[in-house]
Amino acid sequence: MRADRPRVEIGIGLQTDKAPGRYGELAALAEAVGIDVVTTFSDLLFQPPVGALLEIARATSRVRLGAACWNPFTLHPYEIAGQFALIDAESDGRAYLGLAKGTWLDAIGVPQDRAVARLRDAAGHIRALLAGDGRGFDSEFYPLQQGIRLRYPVRRPDAPLLIGAWGPLGVGLAGRIADELKVGGSANPDLVPVVRARLEAGASRARRSGDAVRLVFGAVTIVDEDGAAARRAVRREVAMYIDAIGALDPTIDIPADLRDRIRERLARDDHDGAGALVPDDLLDRFAFAGTPEQVAAHAQRLIDAGVGRVEFGTPHGLRDEAEGIRLIGERVIPLLER
Repeated sequence: MRADRPRVEIGIGLQTDKAPGRYGELAALAEAVGIDVVTTFSDLLFQPPVGALLEIARATSRVRLGAACWNPFTLHPYEIAGQFALIDAESDGRAYLGLAKGTWLDAIGVPQDRAVARLRDAAGHIRALLAGDGRGFDSEFYPLQQGIRLRYPVRRPDAPLLIGAWGPLGVGLAGRIADELKVGGSANPDLVPVVRARLEAGASRARRSGDAVRLVFGAVTIVDEDGAAARRAVRREVAMYIDAIGALDPTIDIPADLRDRIRERLARDDHDGAGALVPDDLLDRFAFAGTPEQVAAHAQRLIDAGVGRVEFGTPHGLRDEAEGIRLIGERVIPLLER
């Protein structure tokens, strides 16, 4: 650990597409090989994260855990508060609360107007419920009447809050109210100072230091002894992220014709074809992929840039997720200076 800052955490992110029991197995393995945080996603049309997180809580004793992120556009903050409280109790106080506006919600007819204001009010509603003092919460979007309390005990009245965001307004909100900011889908060290400046701008409005907010960068990961094969395989995973969030990164310039060709292939459900269009330099902005040594070097660049948690996202391994997690713990983490 470096003397000038807290120890950098290493996390893994699990997609909620697994059979019951598998989440606990993978989380127990992650804990055994030295992972610090186990996250589940809450992506559109995948399983809700609460079941997976309860499994993870019961299968582990040390790792922090949480959903990155619950979405107040599809789940009322009252329900989010209850799910967080249940997971925090089951894990004996190891849970974090993740909130984000998400993406692709137009596919199910959910509008996302005034997203940052809704995230702010969702966080306030949840915190007021968990505090348990009945003070209520005055909100345009999620009001809570005075005297309303949860009818069960909670493990902690103060939930560690993570906000998932990319843009200046969302990142600024994290600077004002959050403990962590997750930039999901990015493995780009050049983006770190941009995000840090946005955090500082928000934090200054609340008379906080932006350094109080841990930066979390997470992206699709495939690690394997056959680095070339890992990089070929990760391309199909990365293509949809380039289409969805590529324009949000001001440090890169994706040619319009390349974006259009990727989008056209994705629309035909040709993910392999879309991935084949992704050049190496662009791939490394949105994924961790290669041998353990290559992945460690990439993660180290993010750590050196000031990231407080590096999160290696699904699918982790070329052929087997557990093997990928094992390689991260046994071969990648020992190479990191954090």
